Amino acid sequence: MEISQRAINMPSSPIRKLAPYAEAAKRNGVHVYHLNIGQPDIKTPQCGLDALKNIDRTILEYSPSQGYLSLRTKMVSYYAQYGIYVSPDDIIVTTGGSEAVLFAFLACLNPGDEIIVTDPFYANYMAFAISVGAVIKSVKTTIENGFRLPSVEAFEEQITPRTKAILICNPNNPTGYLYTRDEMNQIRDIVKKHNLYLFSDEVYREFIYTGMPYISAFHLDGIEDNVVLFDSVSKRYSECGIRIGCLCTKNKKVRESVMKFCQARLSPPLIGQIIAEASLDVQKEYLQSVYEEYLDRRNFLIDGLNRIPGVYSPIPMGAFYTVARLPVDDAEKFCIWCLRDFQYKGATVMTAPASGFYTEPGEGRNEVRLAYVLCKEDLAKALECLKVALEQYPGRTE
Repeated sequence: MEISQRAINMPSSPIRKLAPYAEAAKRNGVHVYHLNIGQPDIKTPQCGLDALKNIDRTILEYSPSQGYLSLRTKMVSYYAQYGIYVSPDDIIVTTGGSEAVLFAFLACLNPGDEIIVTDPFYANYMAFAISVGAVIKSVKTTIENGFRLPSVEAFEEQITPRTKAILICNPNNPTGYLYTRDEMNQIRDIVKKHNLYLFSDEVYREFIYTGMPYISAFHLDGIEDNVVLFDSVSKRYSECGIRIGCLCTKNKKVRESVMKFCQARLSPPLIGQIIAEASLDVQKEYLQSVYEEYLDRRNFLIDGLNRIPGVYSPIPMGAFYTVARLPVDDAEKFCIWCLRDFQYKGATVMTAPASGFYTEPGEGRNEVRLAYVLCKEDLAKALECLKVALEQYPGRTE
């Protein structure tokens, strides 16, 4: 018996594939500081937790395939706060933001069609592209200039007759980069010129640490039917486990096509929708306190990283990730070594090798992605572990 070529081509998650080493370390009594995954330690809003505790249904039924109207209606009001004006019919509730990406690819792309992304990019985009037979093509960004958007010419060089979409994440995972208005207009002009889809992952819009305005793909004039937005409550309300996201587009044909896949999977999670709908009533003070906490953590982590000899991280302008360059021969080997062979004061640190966020083998070889999702006390201990680990690592470079 053989498995499919698609399964063979499917990459392992750079975020999760080292988990067995972490579990082994924990079994040996080592405390692992997880900076590898975007799982916040922020408390979920009480209104969401109360909704979970007070479910009074006697039947836990299927929901509509597009999600409950009451939830989608509340989401309309939420988006309006950001100058995104949509109707409930424009929104399809999905099982996390991941399903939104997958269904958009299934609805809009044929096998062999190409998607242009900026490199490095969220690794699961590659997994979803492989799942539908699409091809990821990248334009390069670099840590030296803070992962700034490449030129129009760099995009144009990648466009072929098979190009069907540009995919962005804004603010960006894994780099924390935030696109400026000029950069978003540049993307708009390319999309319009070549009549492409613009897939826009905007999960981290709450976490922007600069005076620049948040520019959504929905703010761009003249490409309203081209835009397909992905979103999720996972990071906004620290509700990763309820698996509620959405796909939002004004393109009726795309919505109708996505709905076929939604009907095939029956419905998004009932319990998750109940919690998400209640969480939309959260007080502004909660979101402000979460924002201030992440801003404080960002400043603390980036300052700490750049104080370690040989380490460099640009300052991320959004989300809660950064990519850092380390003085090591191979970041994946270093990450494994930290979990398997190293401990300091009974602890070690886990980061995600950045090579898994790049298209070409060998790129990002000495970089890691870190998520500042732990409290400052834990971040301080993680930084201390990292500093000592880099001093002791046998593959250290100068």
